[in-house]
Amino acid sequence: MTSTIHSAGDVSALNMLRRSIKPAVMAGVMVAAGLALSGCKMAVMDPKGPVAAGEKDLILLAVALMLIPVIPVIVMTIAFAWRYRASNTTAKYAPDFEHSNRIEAVVWAVPCLIILALGAVTWVSTHTLDPRKAVAATAPNVKPVEVEVVSLDWKWLFIYPDYGVASVNELALPVGTPVHFRLTSASVMNAFFVPQLGSQIYTMTGMETQLNLRADAVGVYDGMSTNYSGEGFAGMKFQAHALPQADFDAWVAKAKASTNSLDTSAYAQLSKRSQDLPVSYYGSVDPNLFHRVLNKCADGSTPCTDDGMKMAMVKSMSAEQCKKKPESQQSGRQKSERES
Repeated sequence: MTSTIHSAGDVSALNMLRRSIKPAVMAGVMVAAGLALSGCKMAVMDPKGPVAAGEKDLILLAVALMLIPVIPVIVMTIAFAWRYRASNTTAKYAPDFEHSNRIEAVVWAVPCLIILALGAVTWVSTHTLDPRKAVAATAPNVKPVEVEVVSLDWKWLFIYPDYGVASVNELALPVGTPVHFRLTSASVMNAFFVPQLGSQIYTMTGMETQLNLRADAVGVYDGMSTNYSGEGFAGMKFQAHALPQADFDAWVAKAKASTNSLDTSAYAQLSKRSQDLPVSYYGSVDPNLFHRVLNKCADGSTPCTDDGMKMAMVKSMSAEQCKKKPESQQSGRQKSERES
């Protein structure tokens, strides 16, 4: 009789296990199919530069640290559910169990150690992957390429001050050469990001951020804005072309050959809202354009913010001097009166 009951219990447990596993397997299949059909690229996990490679290593290390408690918990959940199933009469039944110092020590010690490890990793990587930190070149005596970036509605403007050219929605980089970006926004806040090169960085109106990157492999990499900025946000994309030095020089020559000139009037037209703007080049650029965009005076009629700050400082200093002058005159009169 007992064996019959146990057999019936085993069958019931197996049926419950099958009913639990089947939805999980179906969910896994659907997730895998969705990922396969989505066509999404794991660009962050396919780095093409030292900064992106460092960020990939950081992601993998953080995931590995966080899996230390996750995997044992999953294994123990399945093991405990199987061992203490209703049909297993040999499992120890302890309804009065309430505390174990050993279990308590493990439960608290492991998460604390993981948090300490993650904190140390975050501290080190924050300084190692600082966007402002210069990136070394792959060859000696190579000067970084300077690029000034302006985010507009809804497009990207790239200015090359050393070459006197500019491009819209296309970025060119020489392979193996560090690139120093100075970034600002002429409108709302955006975020500049080339996943395969690394380091998302925000652009904000009236403020300048800096970023240093390097491309180590020839290719065309997708760039985008990763901060929602309104109606045309979905089309605010560009391509970053990592080119051999000779091809980069040819790209600069092609841009210089353009008859377009990025002066005050041309910038006023470019800064108007537009969506899905095609790639365009400017053969000449106002050398002070980025400075004027940063200081909110690119229209040519509004006073620049930095000039206003300088004038305010001069007025403040003049007011202080005027305030001190009567005091010194009064003290001089008091001194002469004492002498007389």
